[in-house]
Amino acid sequence: MTGVLLVEDDAVLREATQIALERYGFEVRTASDGLTGLDLVREHAPDIAVLDVMLPHLDGVSLVRRIREKSRMPVLMISARTDPVDVVLGLEAGADDYLTKPYDTNVLVARIRAALRRAAPVEEESRAPLTFGDLTVDPDSVEVRRDGSRLDLTPTELRLMLVFAECPGVLLSRTTLLERVWDYAWGGDSRVVDVHVQRLRGKIGHQRIETVRGFGYKLRH
Repeated sequence: MTGVLLVEDDAVLREATQIALERYGFEVRTASDGLTGLDLVREHAPDIAVLDVMLPHLDGVSLVRRIREKSRMPVLMISARTDPVDVVLGLEAGADDYLTKPYDTNVLVARIRAALRRAAPVEEESRAPLTFGDLTVDPDSVEVRRDGSRLDLTPTELRLMLVFAECPGVLLSRTTLLERVWDYAWGGDSRVVDVHVQRLRGKIGHQRIETVRGFGYKLRH
């Protein structure tokens, strides 16, 4: 069974979400505060973590940072609609996606499954490594190297890099990136794309990805 860690301080919402996720076949462990959530990450290594932004003892953004020190597991943040700054901070800290409250359980499950697909190894026909200056993208090993050194990218950052590498010089809209990287079959928040592009730039070199204002991004080659 796929292990989900749910960290939510609202007892009613935590229990309702746990019951709903278990009905979908997930094995769910819960915590009501960030420190307990961090302990559960270390003890049980869940497949994915779903974290509220506002948590006692250790807030959700800080918890994401602590998780990213040791793990590349997918992380989905949950935020109130009135907390756009917290959403961006969570994504910058290393969260893969976010969902606003109140949320539909079906949407939450779809986001969880999409995040798990991004983290899963993809078996495809063998493809040769792609080189862009000092940057090498190997689709087979799903690795990105810069000057020969392997870059520590999250699964979502790797998917984003692979999509760019498949079509260098081609302008990709935010909508296209949401569909191809996040598996969104519906409209998504472009902040998810923008923050992950910024994180990726910080690792591969800011000059590598060009912003086409009002349209999207393209990989320079």
